[in-house]
Amino acid sequence: MKIRLLFFGIFYGFLFCCKVTAQDQPNIVIIFTDDQGYSDLGVFGSTTNKTPRLDKLAKEGTRFTSFYAQHVCGPSRSALLTGRYPIRSKGWSMPSSEITFAELIREAGYQTACIGKWDVSNRLPIKERMPNAQGFDYYFGTLGANDGGMVEFYEDNKMIGSTSDMGSLISLYTDKAIDYLRNKRDSEMPFVLYLSHTMMHMNIDASESYTGKSEGGLYGDVVEEFDYETGRLLDVIDELDLKENTMVIYTTDNGPWNQPRYTMKKRNNPGYLKWKKNNANFVNDSIFWGESGPFRNGKGSCYEGGSRVPCIIRWPGKVPANKTSNAIFATIDLLPTFAQIIGFKVPEDRKIDGVDQTDLIFGKSVTGARDNFYYVNAMRKGKWKYLRAEHTIYDYSFDSEREKIEELYDLNIDPGETTNLASKYPEKVLELKLLLNDIGKDADIEVLKSSKLRRELPDKH
Repeated sequence: MKIRLLFFGIFYGFLFCCKVTAQDQPNIVIIFTDDQGYSDLGVFGSTTNKTPRLDKLAKEGTRFTSFYAQHVCGPSRSALLTGRYPIRSKGWSMPSSEITFAELIREAGYQTACIGKWDVSNRLPIKERMPNAQGFDYYFGTLGANDGGMVEFYEDNKMIGSTSDMGSLISLYTDKAIDYLRNKRDSEMPFVLYLSHTMMHMNIDASESYTGKSEGGLYGDVVEEFDYETGRLLDVIDELDLKENTMVIYTTDNGPWNQPRYTMKKRNNPGYLKWKKNNANFVNDSIFWGESGPFRNGKGSCYEGGSRVPCIIRWPGKVPANKTSNAIFATIDLLPTFAQIIGFKVPEDRKIDGVDQTDLIFGKSVTGARDNFYYVNAMRKGKWKYLRAEHTIYDYSFDSEREKIEELYDLNIDPGETTNLASKYPEKVLELKLLLNDIGKDADIEVLKSSKLRRELPDKH
């Protein structure tokens, strides 16, 4: 497929060579956080964290409140990169045969850069599955998460160092993104910058300047530092006169680590212990791993808190300012949307689950082009959401109060999934069950198997 893509790229590159310039095609900056709660930002409901820069970004663009990533990190990244559900794109094990938006955009005449957490090469330096081989001209970051309290840095394909200072990562990645904008790119060409932060994943920590400064505990310190650092990046976009022709997309990979069994276990997190020692009088630290707001559960769960995430898109003069949209929208939609905006062709030799959401983003459509979303063990269509009786659940997100029964919720009136309507609307249960099985029947869901799962995978029939 890569050979076919090369010929495709040469052909379409020729067509675009006279057309694509930094002046007439938008730059794209994707700011992708890790494990950030839906309601961690003021503009998404936080009354604790102060996030003036992201709140301002929302006023300058459109806030999407029914936006979906995936429920865990590697699968979420492969879905974003390929426009395909991770049952097809394989999550942490994304093969080199997958085609990313970076490959397609680069062949359309763009520069491409990835900075931060990669997490789709099984956290290993497998060159054919690392960023440079998957469409990115430049890469700086880590191949995996910071679960062990240490990360190794790669620049392109070379390992160049490591650190156990988790509090340095937000500013480091921001510095690298700013350096790319100022010094590494060709100012005569349009670019895509994919900035994939490590925070707020697991071993969270803030820099000394932010530790103990928020009202939200250590997690609040990290959120507020991220807001500040994002503001620095946005200021450089302004300074370089890029704002008017740059589409900025802010979102996160999944819901927060907020289940009680996980937050209690992780009180031995080094960053938290350091913070607690210096903030012994702080009382309100019972939930310090992010807020799901009105939604149930968090990371790893197929309830809304697992994959419904905040999203803001700004493109002055194109994306309506100070607007809120509740249309169903997802990271898998970004690739076909970029294709429409930029003018490249979506691959036709594989199933692309994403849809073109250009009209939604530009405010020309209220409902958008998507009316459903697939969660592997759950299905949303319109306002209705169905969950299987038996479904895969990660140990850290296990809900001990959940009964093994089919569930149906009206998300318009019950976003917290508290009132099960399955017995009242059996025809709706059947409709969504059939749709759920239809989407997954031709896919390989082995990617989600793990010894840490609390439930067996459902059959595909």
